[in-house]
Amino acid sequence: MTTVPLAPPRRLLEFILDDTPVRVPEGATILDACRAAGTDVPTLCHGDTLAPKNACRVCVVEVEGARTLAPACSRRAEPGMVVRTDTARTRHSRKIVLELLASSVDLSTTPGAAEWIKEYGAEPDRFGPDARRLGEEPRIDNDLYVRDYDKCILCYKCVDACGEQWQNSFAISVTGRGFDARIAVEHDGPLTESACVYCGNCIEVCPTGALSFKREFDMRADGTWDEEAQTETTTVCAYCGVGCNLTLHVQDNEIVKVTSPHDNPVTHGNLCIKGRFGFSHVQNRV
Repeated sequence: MTTVPLAPPRRLLEFILDDTPVRVPEGATILDACRAAGTDVPTLCHGDTLAPKNACRVCVVEVEGARTLAPACSRRAEPGMVVRTDTARTRHSRKIVLELLASSVDLSTTPGAAEWIKEYGAEPDRFGPDARRLGEEPRIDNDLYVRDYDKCILCYKCVDACGEQWQNSFAISVTGRGFDARIAVEHDGPLTESACVYCGNCIEVCPTGALSFKREFDMRADGTWDEEAQTETTTVCAYCGVGCNLTLHVQDNEIVKVTSPHDNPVTHGNLCIKGRFGFSHVQNRV
């Protein structure tokens, strides 16, 4: 018989969110409360399967009595606190952050970025072309996925997913300091000579497309990638008995990539190399 551990219920706490009383479970973040209430707060570095890193600062909100703006993704809700998500101060901060990011890296494949830049009136071009951070070609050194560091915002989600939070391969880390900081494998060498096990969990959590399926990268380059035309079907991986869920993204009757539901109790969005990349036999592709 399988024993299923049940956690005790968490008590609810109440606070004020944009002049409206809300109740959330103890331990919930302000971002959790915002999403439960249907309040739109932009975020880039937040991952629902990872511990908050507070790297991008796009989700900052104003907490009454606090000296500085607080990152909604990691600030725990407290009884009686008063939070405002759409003030002149928060909008100005988000505008500056978006300008700094969009002027230094390529956000063209970042979901929501173009809409946020327009919403907050950000003007990335005012920093000029010298603000670009890297300016290097995408790294294509294997047949599974591509590293395009010109799109990397240094959110560290790939480092966490590859490291102690999930895969424990520790193939990815941060090298350099300050403006020279960047994501790399050991000795900044080819992926094929690193400790990477090609699980692709770093792709799953990347918010900007800096890490992408080779198939997706090629289709974007050809102008044939069309997410609106894609269908998604969730099934069970047949490679072993763990029971991982796979979400197949299909375009023109062809699987173009595989993800996994983040709310699945088995995978939490994570897969192995077979589950994420082993689908070519379905289409007789090599």
